[in-house]
Amino acid sequence: MLQLPLNLEPGTLNPEPRTLNPEPGTLNPIPVPVPIPVPVLVFVRHPRARRYLIRVTADGVVRVTVPRGGSKREAAAFAEREQAWIERQLRARAEREQRERERRTANGEAGGSNHERHDLDRRSLLARAKQDLPPRLLDLAAQHGLTVRRISIRNQRSRWGSCSRTGHICLNWRLVTMPEQVRDYVLIHELMHLKRMDHSPKFWKLVAEACPAYKKARAWLRSQGALEN
Repeated sequence: MLQLPLNLEPGTLNPEPRTLNPEPGTLNPIPVPVPIPVPVLVFVRHPRARRYLIRVTADGVVRVTVPRGGSKREAAAFAEREQAWIERQLRARAEREQRERERRTANGEAGGSNHERHDLDRRSLLARAKQDLPPRLLDLAAQHGLTVRRISIRNQRSRWGSCSRTGHICLNWRLVTMPEQVRDYVLIHELMHLKRMDHSPKFWKLVAEACPAYKKARAWLRSQGALEN
């Protein structure tokens, strides 16, 4: 993780290459800039962090860590000040992906195009999950007077979510592909584990009070052949 000081000197992007001393009658080639994806900012509060931190993850999500006692407003302002650094990281990532696509095209790798589209769709959904799921979980937690210590978005294969005794909730990124009421049921299910770490009748009573239509959501999951927590 790269720790950025609050007063990082702004950098400049590398100048576009030019052809020196062109032959008469020819024009300098105009490089086509690699488009930079729109930054997806995710704010994560960390009780042990001592300063605001910014990290660009492998999937292009800009993760802003909020220290204990910090605020989302200050974190957003910090990210705004470091916009040039963020753009450089995103541009470097986009250029690496562009070079890889060109390499595959030059080598005539079969099936590369379909693989790339699938990988792009998956990264897009993962970025959306990291942007949408944590705020919704925290909103539901506030409605029920609960505190979530940490949130992770993962590529879980056998469950939609999990909750530890320390208040760490992990969510499957595929939740963003579900109907809203089903997604909320899964989030509430994990939140209720902050009160009871079991699936006893008392636990299901808590779920029913927080999500009266939870049985319909469970039926939908079963109809899709989905595994439940």
